Amino acid sequence: MRCLIVMSAICCLLSAGSVAQQPSSAKLPDAPSTTAQTQPTPQQENPLQGGADPFSVLSKKSLVFPTLATNLGPLSPWQKFKLAANNSVSVATIFGALLGSGYNQAINSPEGYGQGGEGYAKRFGADMARSASSNLFGNFVIASVMHEDPRFYVKKNLSFKQAVKYSAVRVFATRSDSGKPVANYAGLVGPLAAEALATTYYPDGNNGVGDVFIRYAGDIGWQFGGNLLRQYWPTINRKLHRAPQSTTPEPAPAKQ
Repeated sequence: MRCLIVMSAICCLLSAGSVAQQPSSAKLPDAPSTTAQTQPTPQQENPLQGGADPFSVLSKKSLVFPTLATNLGPLSPWQKFKLAANNSVSVATIFGALLGSGYNQAINSPEGYGQGGEGYAKRFGADMARSASSNLFGNFVIASVMHEDPRFYVKKNLSFKQAVKYSAVRVFATRSDSGKPVANYAGLVGPLAAEALATTYYPDGNNGVGDVFIRYAGDIGWQFGGNLLRQYWPTINRKLHRAPQSTTPEPAPAKQ
């Protein structure tokens, strides 16, 4: 019954997809130009060769943030599946699960997992499972069905206030495979579906509908924080001397 209620909410969100996919007059700041998409830039295996742009130094096989976009071309369903798999075991995902498990251990949530090393291991495993499910449902299944681009496009030359606003917008809006601004159903419905699935392995007393939406709210918060970190990651990467600075121009926003 709990799963049915949550899945009904997911279906209601998806049913509005046709409305959200209608052309919008507002420009999404992370959408590269449609002209550039007709000639997609190949994804480099070694992004440090030839003085790579610090805003595209991480390849699609990045161990830290696989979802950082490094080219303008659309992804095939198979590429979205690989992206979901890579993101499920990325450094950022594992580190986030370690932090989240530590916090939940401190507040003893879920209580059914207990304390000690065994309790922490169960919490860590549950967090990793939720992340994997969220990536599978969102970055692969929903992104493929709704023709959405699940990657994060870094916006250059933003103030901190603008970066915060941009990171928040990217939680709710993304770009389609064709480069048009659309509602971010992959990022919004994927985590909700993952939390509904989590009710099958979370301990009794922590798998109700209310628990699902509490965890879901936390997922959305993590998305915002992750977007903000992704926005600054190329700069952090450059300051760690992993890539030289370049003057490669930023793609123009998509024309509506």
